[in-house]
Amino acid sequence: MLSQLPQGFLWGNSVSSMQTEGAWNEGGKGKSVYDIREASEHASDWKVATDSYHRYKEDFDYMKELGMNCYRFQISWSRVFPNGDGEVNEEGLAFYDRFIDDLLERGIEPMICLYHFDMPLHLAEEYRGFLSRYVVDAFVRYGKLIVDRYKDKVKYWITFNEQNIFAMSHGFQIGGLLEGDGTEKELYQLQHNTLIAHAEIANYLHKSAPNCEIGGMVAYNKVYPATSKPEDSLAAQLVDDFTNQFHLDIFTNGKYPAFILAYLKENNLMPEFEEGDEETLAEMKSDWLSFSYYASSVISADKITKDTPIYQYREIGGQPNPNLEATEWGWQIDPIGFRSILRDMYNRYKLPVFPIENGIGVIEELPENELIQDDYRINYHRDHLQAMKDAMFLDGVDCIGYLGWGLIDILSSQGDMRKRYGVVYVNRENHDLKDMRRIPKKSFDWFKKVIESNGKYLD
Repeated sequence: MLSQLPQGFLWGNSVSSMQTEGAWNEGGKGKSVYDIREASEHASDWKVATDSYHRYKEDFDYMKELGMNCYRFQISWSRVFPNGDGEVNEEGLAFYDRFIDDLLERGIEPMICLYHFDMPLHLAEEYRGFLSRYVVDAFVRYGKLIVDRYKDKVKYWITFNEQNIFAMSHGFQIGGLLEGDGTEKELYQLQHNTLIAHAEIANYLHKSAPNCEIGGMVAYNKVYPATSKPEDSLAAQLVDDFTNQFHLDIFTNGKYPAFILAYLKENNLMPEFEEGDEETLAEMKSDWLSFSYYASSVISADKITKDTPIYQYREIGGQPNPNLEATEWGWQIDPIGFRSILRDMYNRYKLPVFPIENGIGVIEELPENELIQDDYRINYHRDHLQAMKDAMFLDGVDCIGYLGWGLIDILSSQGDMRKRYGVVYVNRENHDLKDMRRIPKKSFDWFKKVIESNGKYLD
């Protein structure tokens, strides 16, 4: 299929602040929960990352050369509010002023994410993160400040990266709980609190910046039943409902779906609603729905019992898919699953869809000639872009863009520099910063040609 994508289609790159910026103690920044994490055998600390605080212009130049017209990045909450809730750090805001202006000068549309798991340390220590409504209020104050500052320069917004992860076992950690896990009831309170925070910001943005757009984001993992047994099919459906559709439904319809309410009431897990919460959710609108997608998974009901909480189904019942290849990290490569998600989301919710993370992480070493022959990355993106085009041209999906994840190498979500997603190599390792040079890989030239043709040619 040689169909060209619509004019204005967004091609770009997504990152978080803690995986890129570094400068953990510069520019007035306060500590986040990542700044106290220590290095381990296969993980760096987070103090330098890929040093984009000092080197972002070079990265922007590579993006411009690629033809990218969109960059989704995160504002670091603790760079703007060092304690998360006190005085504003004007030096931090001045950094993002320059950062956004330098993107716009290169013809790259900024897309702001307000939270990517790096809770200000003070709020984690004093309030247990988003389990506290005080922290929700602090986040809303921070978010409104950022909206007011950049609404005339930034059109595209998300509040939380992969917000449905708050519905999974590691939701406590990304929500700011420093030690251990809370109860299942607290997990649903955490989800509720972050949904209210998202709705507050979305409502404020639509009122104060009518030319801006915002959507909710989920980490979408396509789940297949292990067999044709009805029990496996039901388990897969429940996982999809509770980890994907729960949030997408609220982002679209502004209220808890019936299947969630029934489960919460039956199991005495209803979160505490404060006065006005239902009205806040009901007012919320999404301009599109965004998601990350890397792999699909399979679930068997054999080990799942009546006492197993649904949020633990994948941990207990997950198993490899014998029909798919996997990366060295065990992530199973499934471009057809990508098409399926696009068509299902669009048909169910009738909103434009926006995949804002996609890519393959691989251990790579720089050869003597300094050209990494990453045909596996070209194949991965080609197959997923073709699946996206099939969804658009064969299934009628309204898809507004495609953002790869970490297309200039960054630390992985676990701090592991070995897991590289980029089309540009960053010359550092977990425990050796080397010279931090940026070196294009073979996939760089391929991606450049794809974007030049606006997706028409993928070979």
